Formats: sequence, structure tokens, C-alpha cells
Amino acid sequence: MKIHLKKISTIGYEAVTESGHSVKMDGSLENGGENLGIRPMEMVLLGLAGCSGIDVALILQKSRQQVTNCEIAVEGNRADAVPAVFTDIHLKFSVSGENLDPKRVSRAISLSMEKYCSVTRMLEHTVKITHDYEIVSLP
Repeated sequence: MKIHLKKISTIGYEAVTESGHSVKMDGSLENGGENLGIRPMEMVLLGLAGCSGIDVALILQKSRQQVTNCEIAVEGNRADAVPAVFTDIHLKFSVSGENLDPKRVSRAISLSMEKYCSVTRMLEHTVKITHDYEIVSLP
């Protein structure tokens, strides 16, 4: 896997991935950035949520659950000292669909978080990662 970064501002970069997608990263105005993109530590949370979200979608699809929507809210707390690493991260999955089986939804999320999600597996050695879920009724 390869990524190429190119400087686009004082401390900002545009990253282009091997798959051809791009994203801009920058610092806050307070830290000398121009607020042109996502912060690098936000990218870590995005990677975690995206990885687990893809896993959950695939597992629920294989278990024949008709999911119409899945949203993941992620909250990460960071240390006060430098480096300001994440100390704990919590993911809240909100899943909606027709006749969803709560046991299958719970199992899909647990399988992702405890077995399949590469980002979780990488971070769990240094960060406390927790999760919960809710099944949202369709209107």
C-alpha cells in the first residue's frame, strides 16, 4: 500500500492513495495551519470507523439482514501531554432496516471490533476501544 503526500499550504498536504483517491489534511489556524482539510488524528478515527463500518455492512449482508442505513458516531479522547495520543475511543453504531435481528447486529459489530477490523486490531494495543449500538426503527 502506498500513499503520496504533496505540500499544498504552510503545513497542509494533499494525499493521493494507491487506489487513486485524494484527501486534504491540514492543521488548525491556532497551530499554524489554514484549515484546508482534515486533521491527521481525525483521519485515524475515520479509518477506524470506515474499517469497522465496511466489516459490519458485509457481515450483515451475508447474514441476510436488510440494512437500509448505518451511521457510526466516533468519539476519541486524547492525552493532555505531547504526543497527544488517543487514550480511549468509543464507537456508537446506529443501524436501521427491515426486521433486523438484534443478535445478528450485535454479533456483526462484535466480530468486526474483536476480529476483522485491521485498524481496531492495530490500535487496541495502545488505546481503549469500546462500542455499542442501537437499532433505529424505520418510520
